[in-house]
Amino acid sequence: MENYYLKPIGTIHIQGEEMFIELEEMYRKGLKGLDGFSHINIFWWFSEFDNEETRSILSSPQPYKQAPEVMGVFATRSPLRPNPIALTPVTVLDIDDQKGIIRIPYIDANDGTPVLDIKPYTPSLDRVENPKVPVWCEHWPKSVETSGDFNWEKEFNF
Repeated sequence: MENYYLKPIGTIHIQGEEMFIELEEMYRKGLKGLDGFSHINIFWWFSEFDNEETRSILSSPQPYKQAPEVMGVFATRSPLRPNPIALTPVTVLDIDDQKGIIRIPYIDANDGTPVLDIKPYTPSLDRVENPKVPVWCEHWPKSVETSGDFNWEKEFNF
């Protein structure tokens, strides 16, 4: 099996209420043309969960209250996975391409998290009109915008 080399392009910063992505200087030219997109997809590394033990975990006991008793890692958004890669769509508040700063309102990552890649969110490729989900999670919000008001604590067993 081949190994692949990944190099972070930047870092997620959380300073109080302010959240932003800071790109390494050598990647800042890649921001050209990103203005005008309201959302971007951030691919980031669950760096705090990257070790041999967590990479070997392929199932977990019922992470969500209404879920099956055991779930495979590929049916969850758990950081414990063979390759600890995460994807989060975020709203773009502002881009400073000179400083390599993308201000965002929220991301489900920690301060100092490595960013692997950024792609523009485009509805023609990223939006699914009528997605289907299992019965146990069909009451969850239908969009990122409504997720902020949802009581997620009632859903998780952790």
